[in-house]
Amino acid sequence: MMKTPSIRSAALLGVVFCIFMMAVALGLEHIGGYEPCPLCVFQRVAVIATGVVLLIAAIHDPASRGGKVIYGVLGLLTAGAGAFIAGRHVWLQSLPSDEVPTCGPGLDYMIDILPMQEVVAMVLTGSGECAEIDFTLLGLSLPAWTLIGFAVLLLIPLRMIVLARQRAMLFS
Repeated sequence: MMKTPSIRSAALLGVVFCIFMMAVALGLEHIGGYEPCPLCVFQRVAVIATGVVLLIAAIHDPASRGGKVIYGVLGLLTAGAGAFIAGRHVWLQSLPSDEVPTCGPGLDYMIDILPMQEVVAMVLTGSGECAEIDFTLLGLSLPAWTLIGFAVLLLIPLRMIVLARQRAMLFS
């Protein structure tokens, strides 16, 4: 009988990739001196949420196909949200300068005075500070690299779902 890779190994690979993404972001902030804009902060939240889902999946390592699929779907949702936010950020950076939204209040200030629903809506609308390109590598901005990171990260929960299905077919 053919042995398929475990859900745990796929989830742990995703956790390691999330740690790598956060290490790069924090390194650029604390060593490189690049201050994250509100959309960058939201992307970090999505990376952390995906990492937490995958870590719980690795620790739990569910035996049932349904449990494996649930963790895969949760991972898809969190990584997909991050990809959406990063895509929005890349789009804002691609706008002509006359179409860039004006800079809004800081994220800390918005969180202090507005309901969270309004904070999320305002951040996703974007502001001028999110349209600035402070860092590029190989011609791509940091949000573009983050979008690529989320695209890679999306492969992990997809793989978990495929593995759950393969295992179900092998043992049926």
